[in-house]
Amino acid sequence: MNLYVLRHGIAVEPGTPGYEKDSERPLTPKGRHQLRQIAGAMKKMDLRFALIFSSPFLRAKQTAEIIAESLKLKKQLGFSDALTPDGNPKALIRQLNELKPVPENVLLVGHEPYLSQLIALLTAGETGVAIDLKKGGLGKLEAESLRLGRCATLVWLLTPGQMKLMG
Repeated sequence: MNLYVLRHGIAVEPGTPGYEKDSERPLTPKGRHQLRQIAGAMKKMDLRFALIFSSPFLRAKQTAEIIAESLKLKKQLGFSDALTPDGNPKALIRQLNELKPVPENVLLVGHEPYLSQLIALLTAGETGVAIDLKKGGLGKLEAESLRLGRCATLVWLLTPGQMKLMG
């Protein structure tokens, strides 16, 4: 299974009046524009996903929707509480392992530091590895089988700036 990990785009800052709940912070216009560029780069890379799993938090949901719409994968879009900032990697791995047939490519859309910790957990077996996943950053992991602990290889990690150059 190839796991692609995408951090949500630029969102309204925490504590902004009208957005007191963290889960309700939307993408900014700049964040939406950046994600359209990222979606363009993903198209050029010919990335296809059997499933797009996203955090239900608004900024991640909007990120996943922009990507799904751009890649014409709206029907493959689903949401998982295991991808929220306080999500449970064990629950996420269980959800992924329950998918039948096993999908070749899955896109996970979520938040920091959760996604970096997930990458560290799956590649090194522990969460203490320093990984800098920028807003709109995209990574690719390859795994023969998913389990809690070292089971995957980090193939690449791209910044939004690198993907912009592809567009």
